[in-house]
Amino acid sequence: MEEEREKNNLAQGAGLKEKMLSDILSISRIRTTDEYTLPPQIIWIDNSAIATLGNFSASTGKAKSKKTFNVSAIVAASLKNGQVLNYRASLPEGKQRILYVDTEQSRFHCHNVLERILRLANLPTSCDSENLDFFCLREYSPAVRMQVIDYALRQNKGYGLVIIDGIRDLMLDINNARSQLRSSTG
Repeated sequence: MEEEREKNNLAQGAGLKEKMLSDILSISRIRTTDEYTLPPQIIWIDNSAIATLGNFSASTGKAKSKKTFNVSAIVAASLKNGQVLNYRASLPEGKQRILYVDTEQSRFHCHNVLERILRLANLPTSCDSENLDFFCLREYSPAVRMQVIDYALRQNKGYGLVIIDGIRDLMLDINNARSQLRSSTG
């Protein structure tokens, strides 16, 4: 009963008409006879691809488990379109810009992460890299953070890699499934 009510609420809450839902189902169907091309692989650990252009990936782990350091190495490899530590990256022409958004750390700590990325990529820390846009959004509400990220993505179509360090902070309530759904799709 509760599950049925939740399904009804989702359909009504989204304000979608039956025709629109039917259209979405029709164009979203995957058939065994369909053929798809492999999206461009852009990041590897050793010889295993961990990211393809246009798809979502997540780096998860316990607090203080060096997630930001690993992501820094991935970004550095992407900046140099080469290898950093065990990470190798190759962003395609026209998609070599990187958007890095941090929602957790202070400006001081974000600056340290930015400098670490540049050092790992063997780039100077005395000037900004033209292919890396780094933003610290900790001081803003989740709703404003999402709007700023959306705006940044709409303003620059050349991003081949988008990092959101602290994506959980885009949710109003970590225990609210609807909030989580909005942050990952909206």
